[in-house]
Amino acid sequence: QVQLEESGGGVVQPGGSLRLSCAASGRILSIHLMGWYRGEERELVAAIGRDGVPNYGDSVKGRIAISRDNAKKMVYLQINSPKPEDTAVYYCRLYDSGTGQDHWGKGTLVTVSS
Repeated sequence: QVQLEESGGGVVQPGGSLRLSCAASGRILSIHLMGWYRGEERELVAAIGRDGVPNYGDSVKGRIAISRDNAKKMVYLQINSPKPEDTAVYYCRLYDSGTGQDHWGKGTLVTVSS
């Protein structure tokens, strides 16, 4: 069983910064993609493949950076100059190409408010 544990959510002021972390554990054969999505619609925020090439959602480009540590099975999301519309539950996702399965974390709430 695969677990994804997000951390780093909370209240941040507009113009501030926030860093989310996601730690993967359990039976993982081959991490192909890790990423962050938000809201009930699971809008893409950022994702990064095994090759390290990031893909960003249009609404956050220029303000967000994703990175991953393959050895630690972790993915990070740096949010700079957040806006109130960035307020959402942020979910971590891992796609295991060895099993063909998608895994999701329970989410961490980010609230952008002054």
